[in-house]
Amino acid sequence: MKKVTIIIPTYNEEEALPFLYERVEKVINSIENYEFEILFVNDGSKDKTIKLIKEYREKDKRINYVDFARNFGKETAMIAGVDYATGDCAIFMDADLQDPPELIPEMIKYWEEGYDDVYAQRRSRKGETWLKKLTSKMYYRVLQALTRVEIQKDTGDYRLLDRRCVNALKKMREISRNSKSMFSWIGYKKKAIMYDRDPRIAGQTKWNYAKLINLAIDGITSFTTSPLRISTFLAIPTFLALFIYFIYVIIKCIRFNVAIEAFQAIILLVLFFSGVQILLFGIVGEYLGRIFNESKNRPLYLVNEYNGRRETND
Repeated sequence: MKKVTIIIPTYNEEEALPFLYERVEKVINSIENYEFEILFVNDGSKDKTIKLIKEYREKDKRINYVDFARNFGKETAMIAGVDYATGDCAIFMDADLQDPPELIPEMIKYWEEGYDDVYAQRRSRKGETWLKKLTSKMYYRVLQALTRVEIQKDTGDYRLLDRRCVNALKKMREISRNSKSMFSWIGYKKKAIMYDRDPRIAGQTKWNYAKLINLAIDGITSFTTSPLRISTFLAIPTFLALFIYFIYVIIKCIRFNVAIEAFQAIILLVLFFSGVQILLFGIVGEYLGRIFNESKNRPLYLVNEYNGRRETND
């Protein structure tokens, strides 16, 4: 009998957990000939999330949990789920029920047909502002333009991964993580399932625009070095523009006998090049910061307990 692990990162989800468990339990109880593991990764919640998870485990031994020593972030919680998953495949899903558990049987069906990565692709996104939809669309376009690896559009973390995909992710231990990019990078045989994304069932979203911007920067800088080439791309049009401007000044002086105020041109040029330099230094700084973080060789996360057993983190 094959085993399916459902990995659910949680952070302050006490309001959503009862609805989540009810729907997930109903779905997996309807699927025969499979063993299931529901693996919660509690990412340092401040509310009663871990207490509820422990209560569910008391009555349902299919539930396992990893309790972090503090909040490490969703991306880190996902790799912890990968580390602790025991199934022949793993399904990532959020606790807010925006991604319906009812897609799990269809994911398993395509997995049995030989697909290694069955991902849920959003047809619509209810409950999200037009600004968030627009910025998300623009981000994926930029990321795709900067990399040679195909990025799945309108796709989040909700997906089923075969055990060999899970093992591939285990090998990727960088600190600045972007799972969506990693799912694309590892390759393997992929299959999309279209669905309509629902609004959050309860509670408040943990993502604000500052966190989303940080995630976008991590996704670009951890997945491609293309931004480092901006200096090359800017140099050619910059010198071309300066050459044209130089010819224009010479012709204007000769033909119209008009004196050009030199200080104005100097100020504009200084401001232009200063802006370019600041931009390039910022890009280089992002990469240097990531090199600095990786060089410390710290563990990605620390576990407080696993299924009630205190971890020593040796």
